Amino acid sequence: MQALADLVDTVASVKRSIVAVGTYLPTRSPQFRFLGTGFAVGDGRQVATNAHVLEAVPERRDPNERIVVVLPGVGRVNVRAVERDERDRDHDLAVLWIAGAPLPALVLADSDTARDGQDIAMTGFPLGASLGIIPVTHRGIIAAIPPAGQPLASAGQLDAATIRRLSAGSRFDVLQLDIVSYPGNSGSPIYDTQSGHVLGVLNIVLVKGMRENAMTNPSGISYAIPINHLKALLAR
Repeated sequence: MQALADLVDTVASVKRSIVAVGTYLPTRSPQFRFLGTGFAVGDGRQVATNAHVLEAVPERRDPNERIVVVLPGVGRVNVRAVERDERDRDHDLAVLWIAGAPLPALVLADSDTARDGQDIAMTGFPLGASLGIIPVTHRGIIAAIPPAGQPLASAGQLDAATIRRLSAGSRFDVLQLDIVSYPGNSGSPIYDTQSGHVLGVLNIVLVKGMRENAMTNPSGISYAIPINHLKALLAR
């Protein structure tokens, strides 16, 4: 019962840092187009997400359409403009610098301390485009910490991006999770249930492409990029 009480308090704290990432166009209906989840880091004026979330923004778009983050809540939508971003495509991570007052930033753990069987939770916006900008939390465990790349049966199953990421300089481990995730959860923080400290960033695209290319029907296994890679990106 104490562990459950700890999680309730942890989720209440973490939710204050969760934002939706997308584009905003005042003349469009709906004005906000949801792309993925993000969370406040650093001094509260930075938001972490996946690089592929940003790369879903069309290159050719209305010049008034801006990349933004949206703070969930009742009443008027709180939109924050993204002033610039930095991307690490090899680890599918991105950091956004946002306008306005700082948000409560989450504490980033040392992901080298993550262990198989560790209790974790994830808060984000599963199917956010359909279900709305309402933070949803799922609970699970770290099931394994395997290498991001999986040996494939033939070279024909490799694309150029996968070959580049599997090169000697891009090999890294990932967090394999026993947790439910959906499109829209990309960019969600994976955090310790008691402390709320972030161990990884949920990834729906990159890791599945590297580990599951050989599968005709990819599994429902979820993966996360260890948070130390995000800390390196923030330190650039």
